[in-house]
This record gives sequence, structure tokens and C-alpha cells, in this order.
Amino acid sequence: MKIALIKRFTKHRSLIFGLSVLIVIAFMGIGAEFIAPYDPNLNDLSKSLQSPDKNHWLGTDILGRDILSRLIYGSRTALFIAVASAGTAALSGMFLGLIAGYVGGWLSAIIMRVIDALMCFPMLVLALLISVVLGGGIFSVVIALGISSVAIYARLMNGLVLSIREKDYITAARSMGASNFRILTKHIFPNTLPFMIIRIGGHLGSIILAESGLSFLGVGVKPPDASWGTMIADGYAHIATNPIIAITPGTTLMLAAFSCNTVGDVIRDIYDPRLHNV
Repeated sequence: MKIALIKRFTKHRSLIFGLSVLIVIAFMGIGAEFIAPYDPNLNDLSKSLQSPDKNHWLGTDILGRDILSRLIYGSRTALFIAVASAGTAALSGMFLGLIAGYVGGWLSAIIMRVIDALMCFPMLVLALLISVVLGGGIFSVVIALGISSVAIYARLMNGLVLSIREKDYITAARSMGASNFRILTKHIFPNTLPFMIIRIGGHLGSIILAESGLSFLGVGVKPPDASWGTMIADGYAHIATNPIIAITPGTTLMLAAFSCNTVGDVIRDIYDPRLHNV
């Protein structure tokens, strides 16, 4: 069984590519202090808008800061915000969906109406509104993206719980005197976890794009902290004369989002019983 599962993973070249890109980004983010050749916030106006050379492989921006160093530190920002936002949204949404789906009644009605209200707004629009209210910054972005993503996980968890709680083994557990807490923690929640993990993996790409969008608009990560979105915004004014300032973080952002979505899609396909014989 394990060998067959490994073969399913290894035959997907897109999965290998996506995982490779994500591993590189994670490696850069975790070891930024050791990998980056310069301080990402070190200004040197004498080297403003310098073209790539042996000292600055990707050149410098308008303030003379090394683009490669800021790109590496930007991966740490993207990684932290993506994981923290997805974790916050997943834990909150899973808890709300679990309670609403299992308890039902008026409590479920209240929770799901609040979730429906959140789903009326696109994630980026709601995150933009919350980030503006909170004043921007890394932690404000985490809160904004976390709140705007709760509905995604709560809806999915609610649907899974409504389906699982009607299974025969749940009825058998009740007939044997199992408490509601035991049924939730030992029978229902473990069976929803694989689906939620797959959803989190696919959602990371959307969060990375949303964070960069907020930073590009000036309500996300605040200067001088490095962010791919702020790097693109800084390079936009010089796109005609020095395009590498915007193209480099833009390409990295595209690869990161594409890799997250690809990995999530492939894992979902691998575990979808409708696409292969188990």
C-alpha cells in the first residue's frame, strides 16, 4: 500500500517541481541571515538603481538596497504570513464548523449565518478593509487574512461533519455510550483532517498572493520590512528603465503561488477515490 502511494506521488512531475520550489523558498526564509549577502535594509544611495554585477547579482533598488537580499528576506515574510494566517483561519474555522455541524440547532444557525456574511465579501476585499482598520504591519496582515479566510474552512468542516455524523460507526459509538467529546475527538475530527490539510495546502498560494497584493497597495507589510509586494510596488516606477526590480519578486511570487496550488491540486487528485481504484 505504501509503495503504491509513493508511486502515485513520484509519477507527478508537477508535484516534484512544486515541492522543490517550496523547499527552496522555505530554505531561504528560514536561513535568510546566513544566505543573504547584505542587510536587506542597508541604504547606499551611491549605488542607487545599480545594474546586476558580481557584488549585487540582481542589482539594487532606488535606495541602493541589494535586491537579492530583500528577495530572500521577502520569502521569510511570505512564509510566516502564509503559515500564520492559514493556521489561524484553519483552527478557527475548523472549530466553528465542527461545533455547528455536530451540535446543530440554533447554535449552528447563528454560526453559519455569520459565516455566510463573511463569504459575501471576497477574501482580498475583506482583508483590505480589516488591514486598513488595523493600520497595516505584519501582524495586522496575519489577522486580516486569517479572519477573511475563516469562512472557507468553517464551510468545509461543517459539510464534512454533517456527512460523517450520519455514518454507521458514529451510531454504533453512541449506542455503546460514547460521550459527545469522545465522538468528536476520536471519530469525527480525525476523519476530516486529511481533507482539511489538503485545503490548507491549496489555500497557501492564495494567501501569499493576497499578502503581496495588500503590500503592493501600501496597507500590508510596512517599510523597511522586505516583502515581495512592496518590492514590486517600488520597482513599478522604474519598470521601463530597470525592470529587474519588479520582475524578480514578481516571478518569485508567481512561482510560489503556482507551486502551492499545484501541490494542493495533485495531493487532492491522489487522494480522490473517484480518480483511481483504491
